[in-house]
Amino acid sequence: MTEDLRNIFIGAVTVAVLLLGGIFSFTGSAVDKSGDLLVTAQFNRIDGLDAGTEIRIGGIKIGEVSALNLREDYSAEATLKIETNISIPTDTSVAIHTGGIFGGKYMTLEPGAEENYMEMGDAFEVTQGSVDVQDLLDLIIGQAKSNQSKIRKQLEELKKLQLGSKR
Repeated sequence: MTEDLRNIFIGAVTVAVLLLGGIFSFTGSAVDKSGDLLVTAQFNRIDGLDAGTEIRIGGIKIGEVSALNLREDYSAEATLKIETNISIPTDTSVAIHTGGIFGGKYMTLEPGAEENYMEMGDAFEVTQGSVDVQDLLDLIIGQAKSNQSKIRKQLEELKKLQLGSKR
């Protein structure tokens, strides 16, 4: 009889541990166990960002992107994990930058002047998305071609004036 009770007790404890483990695995995933601040930012484009992308203020790393998601309105949402010792004013803006022409992407925060600070789950109101390097290069090349055409016309006009003054 005592062995049966012991087996029932061990079985009950095993089931309880499994249930608690299952509950913690589902609810614990939404909570950052390190205590870091988790906030979100919505962008039109996040080309080149990945989980782990650095977040900087004044060039100093203060966190990283922990998740990227596509929202129902087809915009992109980034979840930012920021160190607990950093207080972020609620009017802070966030932008995606590129390290040089072909460098990797990172996020920068421009702190505002607000005296209230962001809390767990808050969202940035002012964001600037990623600039596509190819689009930027196409724009520069287009401007250069336009300027080249204008310069060519000006040189032709100067030639005409020069030839006209020699006669």
